[in-house]
Amino acid sequence: MKVYIIWLTAVIAWNFMVPGATPLEDVVVAVLLSLMSMFLKKKL
Repeated sequence: MKVYIIWLTAVIAWNFMVPGATPLEDVVVAVLLSLMSMFLKKKL
C-alpha cells in the first residue's frame, strides 16, 4: 500500500505541476513512475 500511495502522490504532483504537458511527456512520466514503482516494491 505504501508504494501505491507514493505512486499516486507522484501522479497527482505531475498533473498539478505540469498541466500543459504534451501526451508524449505524459507517457514518458508514466513509464518512469512505473519503473519507480517496481523498484520500490523490491526495496520496501
